[in-house]
Amino acid sequence: MVIMIVVVATVVATIIRMAHPVIDPPALAEPPKLPRGCSNLRLRQADRLVSLHFDSVVQKATGLKTSQYTLLSHIAAMGPVRPADLAAAMALQPSTLTRNLQPLMAQGWVQMGPGADARSRSISLTDAGQAKRQKSQLAWKQAQLAFNQRMGTERVARLHALLDEVIQLMGDTPETPR
Repeated sequence: MVIMIVVVATVVATIIRMAHPVIDPPALAEPPKLPRGCSNLRLRQADRLVSLHFDSVVQKATGLKTSQYTLLSHIAAMGPVRPADLAAAMALQPSTLTRNLQPLMAQGWVQMGPGADARSRSISLTDAGQAKRQKSQLAWKQAQLAFNQRMGTERVARLHALLDEVIQLMGDTPETPR
């Protein structure tokens, strides 16, 4: 009989604990981590390391920097495109776009022609530019897969989501040049 009472008391105590779990008081919970250091510096350090990785693979295979490959890819996707529209899509200053286009035009991969009216211009890829972009796309894909493997695909997906948020939040500020 005593054993039966002990068993029933244990079961009742367990049920009560399950219905009313012990919650850690807030004082014992770990405080949220606050950012330390300079966000700009950390982003620039990460950018430099990631760019070195991609540039080493793409440049070794094609002679292009990843920034040049990105420019060719945007022109391929949007072209023929007005310089102002391309600059806006890539979040570049028009003068930066002009400077970045010059070596691609000198190589015969990009051409600038007349636009819809006499005052506008249009940028498009040449056949050689299209071929260069396709070759570079294979090298870029190798670099991306190696990055995914090193970082982990779930972490890369989270990184992309966070960067999309940063771009959206920071892109709407008056300080952001357009």
